[in-house]
Amino acid sequence: MEEYLIETPSIDYMDFHIQDKVRELLNQSEDDLDYIKRSYLFVRDEIPHSWDIETNMVSRTASDVLKNKTGICWTKSCLLAALLRANQIPSGISYQLLTRADDASEGYMIHALNTVHIKYLNKWIRLDARGNKENINAYFSLDEEHLAYSIRSEFGEIDYQDNHDDLDERLVNILGECENILEIRTDFEF
Repeated sequence: MEEYLIETPSIDYMDFHIQDKVRELLNQSEDDLDYIKRSYLFVRDEIPHSWDIETNMVSRTASDVLKNKTGICWTKSCLLAALLRANQIPSGISYQLLTRADDASEGYMIHALNTVHIKYLNKWIRLDARGNKENINAYFSLDEEHLAYSIRSEFGEIDYQDNHDDLDERLVNILGECENILEIRTDFEF
């Protein structure tokens, strides 16, 4: 579990902005499970996905997402992991390979979501804080996943069902080189 609690350059939970948000969420929470849910809802509902608001701003780390009040799924997942890890709740990142359009005609993209260890159940769950909109309705559940995207294998989409302790280095590099988040592309699978 230790690797899912560490601070990384992408999941920079010691940043004072994140620490302030952690204190705020803790003060509102009844217990760890309530804290997890509040953290998830904050990232999902209060931090818009950059593509949804059509901003070209690039948030590269968890603290960037909080300061900029926007990010793509890769960095929104870093923010949720940071909020959880700062409160000693193990969290990781999982990936899906999705089409960029309603079919495979425009290629693929990498989607990131979170894994969270629920201590009292002794199990991992996945939460998708991408942000809801028309045709996307992800929500918190301990029993059944309700993610932003359902996999359409007929178009070559893949749910990796993986659990990584940090944002993939290839994604970190893409973000580091990106000047306009609306133009971001990936050309690999996991």
